[in-house]
Amino acid sequence: MSRKILGNRPVGLVFVLSAPAGTGKTTLVRMLTREFSCIEESVSYTTRAPRPGEKDGRDYFFISPEEFKRKTVQGDFLEHAEVFGQEYGTCKEQVLEKTREGKHVFLVIDTKGALSLQKMGFKAIYIFVTPPGIESLRERLGKRSTEDEENRNRRLSAAEEEMKVAHLYDYQITNCNLEVAYTALKSIVIAEEHRIDKTTT
Repeated sequence: MSRKILGNRPVGLVFVLSAPAGTGKTTLVRMLTREFSCIEESVSYTTRAPRPGEKDGRDYFFISPEEFKRKTVQGDFLEHAEVFGQEYGTCKEQVLEKTREGKHVFLVIDTKGALSLQKMGFKAIYIFVTPPGIESLRERLGKRSTEDEENRNRRLSAAEEEMKVAHLYDYQITNCNLEVAYTALKSIVIAEEHRIDKTTT
């Protein structure tokens, strides 16, 4: 029986990817989903308003604070966190359903959510993507029409705090060059699919 480079597992893996805003995390994950049909990005729920170009159900599920609270009480979220005054949460059933189908699922979430999953003992591969430096990140955020000066400074301050916990992840990729960073990310996914699970041997 022939095997593919990815997509051979009956139950998929979960990858948790975090990065400061403007580092290219969404771009990298969507490059993966375009190349490999067995990889899917988990779509988070959020209480914030859509940015220009964002679509409900593709980028996020945009819901009211009341609906978010109801889902939290019901235990619908695998993890949830407040970021810059808005709530974000990962749907538990969405992740479990996709992995049962043999899909590898990427959770693109902030460090608060990722570390809460680690504390729960949630089994996943944790990847942190960092910019070449704060000045590089400042330049990238400056090109965003959705960010004013106050928001840029707030995100830069948050980025410095986020990068302090990068060592708690399994892998760290520095995005100096998009293609190089993508090759590194793809290599991690391929290696993890082919890793021997010694807990079952």
